[in-house]
Amino acid sequence: MKRYYYEERSKHERLIAEKFFGADGGNGTFKRKAYPFVLKYGENNLFGQIRDDVVRYFEDNKMVWWGGTGGPSGHVLSSQIACLNHLYYIRGNRDAVLAMVNGVRNIFKDVLPIGCDKESGYISFEVVSDNDYLGEDGPERGANCTSIDALIVALDESGRRWLIPIEWKYTESYTDNPSDDKSVGKKGEVRLERYFKLIRNSEQLKPLERYRGTVYFYEPFYQLMRQTLWAEQVIKHKERERIMAEDYMHIHVVPQGNGDLREKKFRLSGEGMEQTWRNMINDQSKYVVVDPSELMKPVNMIVPELTEYLRKRYWD
Repeated sequence: MKRYYYEERSKHERLIAEKFFGADGGNGTFKRKAYPFVLKYGENNLFGQIRDDVVRYFEDNKMVWWGGTGGPSGHVLSSQIACLNHLYYIRGNRDAVLAMVNGVRNIFKDVLPIGCDKESGYISFEVVSDNDYLGEDGPERGANCTSIDALIVALDESGRRWLIPIEWKYTESYTDNPSDDKSVGKKGEVRLERYFKLIRNSEQLKPLERYRGTVYFYEPFYQLMRQTLWAEQVIKHKERERIMAEDYMHIHVVPQGNGDLREKKFRLSGEGMEQTWRNMINDQSKYVVVDPSELMKPVNMIVPELTEYLRKRYWD
């Protein structure tokens, strides 16, 4: 367990020693403890050409940083940071974003500006709906509700608008012991009441005779379940939303090398991550698992400076 995590941690410690992050030598604090793989200044964790802009973007849109530090985490294995490092640089580049989504499924003729940001682009981060359809006590970008790591809105050849929510994983892995069941205890009762009717009425999620203790309430599937419901509800209520669409494609970014997540045999299914989730959904075309380097492959020649950074830090 966590083989990939430790490999990536060791690689980043070498990068710190090689001055990949400039003068930042690590030994920053994470949860009040110092670690060699945590940068002292969180901004150094971001690709140099996006640092100031990303910080301003989070401030302008009242978004919450992972770790609750009030700024970018210095933890070099943060998946939020990894998502931003891959996607933020191209958020204003229509051609790059269109090439990227067509690399996943070649059916789109355009990507559209997303109106939920103060300064709109073609990719938005930590996205929530304008209205709370999941009974989560109000949307807050990045905290205390279902939010989308990154979102693209695309137009297909027939003129149909698509939501493309992206869930980004890096070194995460999950146990599925009974103690990890999110449907038990007082909070579990709230979650069951909150989601089971939506699951039962979902077109994509398969209904079950009972929901307590099922795949839907274990990570990473708990997140995928909520994001699926989120996409369905935003589409259903599009007249009330700034983000308007008629269809969706859910992209799950997981490094191919992260066998701790991709290849884990989950207790409730006896199968790996992807097949476990596919067993729970109806339309298989709406769910795509992709490695980050494969996702970015169509834009490598468009933004070679970003590609060089990502390859050295994440892909090699």
